[in-house]
Order: sequence, then structure tokens, then C-alpha cells
Amino acid sequence: MNDLVINLVAQGGYWGVVLLMALENIFPPIPSELIMGLAGIEAGKGHYNLWAMIFAGTVGSVAGNYFWYAIGRSFGPKRLEHFVARWGRWLTLDRREIDRFNGLFHRHGASTIFFARMIPTVRTLISLPAGIFEMSRTKFLLWTFAGAGLWNVLFAGIGFQLGSRFDEIDQYTGPISTGVIGVIIVVYLVRVIFWRPAKSD
Repeated sequence: MNDLVINLVAQGGYWGVVLLMALENIFPPIPSELIMGLAGIEAGKGHYNLWAMIFAGTVGSVAGNYFWYAIGRSFGPKRLEHFVARWGRWLTLDRREIDRFNGLFHRHGASTIFFARMIPTVRTLISLPAGIFEMSRTKFLLWTFAGAGLWNVLFAGIGFQLGSRFDEIDQYTGPISTGVIGVIIVVYLVRVIFWRPAKSD
């Protein structure tokens, strides 16, 4: 997989990075940190412009995240209520928590989206509820671009400085991403075991 990504970044250039980053956010097959690190390496070799690579990666990130936002938007809060009424026990959600999430995205949607873009796995998952709770499309796109852009600046910059030692990027980011996924699974299992729906008033 790494060889495929290396070749696509090296030969596909900006469009290759757009495609990889979009796919990574739709179904994460490989960490975006590695993709942008390789983009930075290619820029460091003089093959491409660093800031154009960062822009390409950010456009891809926005496109991939918008895919999940659009699905959430089409699903909507009404369907979510019916879904939760049937499967709430396994989702560990009830009507009160739906209202809390709804309030979160309407009051603090910008900061939620911005900072979530810098957390592995969460940066993709957060787009679905943003769409379900009908966060402003303009605000979603703006803050997704800002958060993803900052993330991409960081790792493209690291790649630019590391040169051909791209394995050093995955050496650290890979375990972090795996750890975040592990924490999410553990938290979910704990919630399933101990969660109880709120009592009706």
C-alpha cells in the first residue's frame, strides 16, 4: 500500500494528493499524515510547490469530509430520532443526548469541527453528526478547510524537512492513530455496559 501511495504522490502530483486525501477521509486506508508527509518530501525535492501541495491536500480533505456531511444532512435529525428509538441501546443515545449534540453543533460547531480535524479517526467521524444536526454548510466547509489546512501544513512541513526519511512519519503517527481507535472502542464498550436511557419527565 505504501508503494502505491508513494507512486501516486510522486507521479500524480497535486491531483494524486487530492485523490488520496479525499479517499482517506471517506474510508481511511492510510493515514493522512503519511500522505502529506510524502507530499512534503516531493516538494522538498523540488518536484512540486510545497504550498500548492498543502492546498491540494486540504481540498481533498474537504471533499472527503463533505461526503460524510452530505450523507448526514440527507439522513437528518428526524430519521435519527426514529433510528435511536429502535437502536438507541447500542448507540448509547437517547432523545436528551440528541438534543445535547444538536445544541453543541449549533453553539460550538465551528470550534468542534476545527479541533476535531486534528484528532486521528475523529476528524472523519465528526462530519456525519455535523450533517445530521444541520450545521451550516458554509461554516462546515470553512472550518473544515481551516482545521485540515493546519494539520496538512504540519505534516507536509515535517516531510519537507525529513527528506526521504518518510518512514519516520509513520513510525510515530501510526501508533497514535491506532491508539485513538483503541480508546474509542473501549469508551464505546464501557458506555454500552453502563449506559441507561434518561427517565422521561
